[in-house]
Amino acid sequence: MFRRFLPSHDAIRQSRLLRWLGPRLHDPLLWHINRRAVARGVAVGAFFGLMIPVAQIPAAALASLVLRGNLWIAAVSTLVSNPLTYGPIYYFAYRLGADVIGAPAPLVHDRVEAPVAMLDSLAQAWHWITGIGQPLLVGMAIMAVAAAVLGYWGAQLFWRIRIMSRRRHQRRTRQLKAARASRPLGST
Repeated sequence: MFRRFLPSHDAIRQSRLLRWLGPRLHDPLLWHINRRAVARGVAVGAFFGLMIPVAQIPAAALASLVLRGNLWIAAVSTLVSNPLTYGPIYYFAYRLGADVIGAPAPLVHDRVEAPVAMLDSLAQAWHWITGIGQPLLVGMAIMAVAAAVLGYWGAQLFWRIRIMSRRRHQRRTRQLKAARASRPLGST
């Protein structure tokens, strides 16, 4: 299904942009769709998709090179965070981090006063950012690790269920063919 969207091995080998990666780029696990490589790719992509707000795809690609996960799956898996999901993800990460480290809730200013207070003093702005930053980073780290673990085992489980379903279907087909072959020609 995905193979028609993937570039050929020769196209990758001849790319001037990717030549600096050398022979590591030609590892078959980075490009083939198999259970272990896909699971690693999902885990890496989910981790970097939730942990790093900028340059998620290049970070996931480099980690996939090291961990031998599928590069394309890792890149697509980073899209778990996108402009539509940033707000809920970061809010949940902040709340989770604040609950874990026991940080107090930030003071909520009036809408008009908040920008004025932040522009009033760079120290106040820095204090406000660092007050939110630590719980946010803790929450993002927890969510990223949990998403990576769940993504890895979820991909393994999905692959296993798919294989079992395919085998069950093949077994039923063989049984139906055997039942039809054992019937006399005149019976229906």
